[in-house]
Amino acid sequence: TTMTIVLMLVCACAVSTLAQGGLDKINIDQVLSSKRLVNNYVQCLTGQRPCPPEGAELKRLMPETIRTKCAKCTDMQRERAIKVIRKVSKDYPAEWKLIVDMWDPKGNLIKEFEQEFSKRKQG
Repeated sequence: TTMTIVLMLVCACAVSTLAQGGLDKINIDQVLSSKRLVNNYVQCLTGQRPCPPEGAELKRLMPETIRTKCAKCTDMQRERAIKVIRKVSKDYPAEWKLIVDMWDPKGNLIKEFEQEFSKRKQG
């Protein structure tokens, strides 16, 4: 599959419920252009290291956001999540795999999430 990170981010990214409060303030371009920052968020989201405050918030919100396909996201949050999903899955495949393996081992939710984002992006 391909997601946010959010990365996160992440998920996705990702990031939504994902970006209420401080998450909207994350400079996604800065994070996505730095392998170190991407790794930090991925390790946070997969429980390999402590999370910064916005990472902890993302980690807390990620399950609901994926499950509801970002139903509570604003248009801006959806755009940010799409950007994170595309960038992380394309440019950081190993990190992306860690996120998907952790948050959606069967790949079903992420696939639906991505399809929903694609539809919303085109519509």
